[in-house]
Amino acid sequence: MTTSKRFLLFLLLAGSLSIGVSCLPSKEDASTSKPNILFILVDDLGKEWVTTYGGENIETPNIDALAATGMQFSNAYVMPQCTPTRLSFLTGQYPYRHGWVNHWDVPRWGGGCHYDWTLNPCISMVMKEAGYKSAIAGKWQINDFRVQPEAMTEIGFDDYCMWTGGEGKNPPSDERFWDPYIHTKEGSFIRKGEYGETMFVDFLIDFMKKHKDEPMFLYYPMVLTHTPFVTTPDELDVESDLDKHKAMVRYTDNVLGKLLQSLEDLKIRENTIIVWTTDNGTTGLITGHQDGRTVKGAKASTTEPGLCVPFIVNGPGLVPQGVKTDALIDVTDMLPTFAELGGGKLQEGYTCDGKSFADFILGKSQDSQRSWVLGMGGRNEAKLTEDGVENAFVFRDRVIREKRFKLYVSHKKEPEKLVDVLADPNEKTNLIDSDDPEAQAALARMSALISTFPERDNDPIYKPNPPQPWDVDITAQSETWKK
Repeated sequence: MTTSKRFLLFLLLAGSLSIGVSCLPSKEDASTSKPNILFILVDDLGKEWVTTYGGENIETPNIDALAATGMQFSNAYVMPQCTPTRLSFLTGQYPYRHGWVNHWDVPRWGGGCHYDWTLNPCISMVMKEAGYKSAIAGKWQINDFRVQPEAMTEIGFDDYCMWTGGEGKNPPSDERFWDPYIHTKEGSFIRKGEYGETMFVDFLIDFMKKHKDEPMFLYYPMVLTHTPFVTTPDELDVESDLDKHKAMVRYTDNVLGKLLQSLEDLKIRENTIIVWTTDNGTTGLITGHQDGRTVKGAKASTTEPGLCVPFIVNGPGLVPQGVKTDALIDVTDMLPTFAELGGGKLQEGYTCDGKSFADFILGKSQDSQRSWVLGMGGRNEAKLTEDGVENAFVFRDRVIREKRFKLYVSHKKEPEKLVDVLADPNEKTNLIDSDDPEAQAALARMSALISTFPERDNDPIYKPNPPQPWDVDITAQSETWKK
C-alpha cells in the first residue's frame, strides 16, 4: 500500500469514527467549512403568536418544525423596539454604546442622522472579510437611500432588495406590502401588483441559486408582521385587524417553508445554519393567548412580552435537534457568534458587548457564556437638535435579566423593581423588599452590575449627512413622528 493510500485510509477511518461519536464538527471544521448563515428577523411578533411557544388560536407549522428539529430558546432578549434591536444586531453593542437607544426612522425624519458604518462596527463587513457572499432583503430604515443610494453595497452586501422605509414627503414609499416601494441596484420604484414579502423571499432564493457553491451570509429582516394590517396572497378576503394579523403570521410561516424547501432543492440545507427570531414583541393593538394566559402585545415595553422573543436555531448535522433550552442570549451576541461560525474576526478598535454562543449551538458546551442579559429602549424619546439626534435621558431605564429573576433599573441608576419571571410571568409582584433569600441574593448580584454601565448613554454616532428638504424641522417637531 502506497503512502498516499495509507493516508486516504486514515482519513476515511477518522471520518467514520468521528461520525460514530458525534455528528458535530470540531471548531476548526466549523470555521474552515464556513456554513451558510441565514438570519431571519421577523418584525413585531411575540411568543404568543408562535405555536411552539404556547401560542393559541394560530398555526405556525414551519416555525414549529424548525424548532422541533433544532434548538428552541426560551430566554432570548432583544431590545423592545425596532431601531435599538437592529443596531445592536449590526454592531454587537448595547444601545447605550452605539447610541440608538430610541427608535429613529431615518428615511422619514432624517436630520442628517444615519447608521454610519465608517464609525461603527458592522456584521456584514465582518462576514464579507471572512469570505462570504452576502445578501439582504426586507427592511432597513436606518439609512435614507435617496441620500445614500449605494449604502447596502458600501456596507458589505453583494446584493440587496429593500423596502426603502417610509420616506419623508414621498407617500408611495410608505407601502411595504401590496404595490411596495422597493430599492435595488436599479434604484427605487413602485412594484405594481407585487407583494413585498414575496419579492424579498424570491430575491433571496435567486441569490442562493447563483451562489450555492460559495459560503453565504443572508440577512432577512422581514416587513411582516408590522402594521398596517393587510391581506396576504394566501388570504385575500380577511377583513378584521385580528384576522389580517393572523393571516400575516401565517404568511410569515409560509415564507419560512419556502426558504427551507429551496435550501433542500439546492442541496445546501445541511450546510446552512438558520436563526429565526423577531425584533421585539407584538404591537399593542393586538392581544393574543399563550399557555392559557391572555397576552397583550408589548412592543416598546420592557416587560417580557416586549423583549423576550421567540428564537430558534436550526442546522441539520450541525445543530443538535429537539433541544429546548433556557440558556441566556441576546441580540448583541449575533455578531461574535456569526463571526466564530464563519471563521471571521471582529473589527479592531471597537468594544463588543456580545458573547459568542457558537459552541453552544454546535453542541460543544452545556450553556451559553451569559449569566445575564440586558434590554433597554422603547418609548420614542429622542429628538433632533442643532447637535443632531439626542436621547431624552442621560441614562436610559433598562432591565437586567437572569434565568429566574429580572431587575428594573430606573433612569436614576437605581433598582426599582425585582420580579421572579418564572413564578410571576405577568410581573405583578415587586420582590425588592422581599424576605426571600434567593430574591435578595439576585437583587445584590444585579444591582452590582449597574455601576459597570457608562455614566452616560451615547447618542447615535455618525457624521451628519447634508440637510435635505424632507428633514424634520427642529423648530416645529410634532408628536406625529413619535410612533
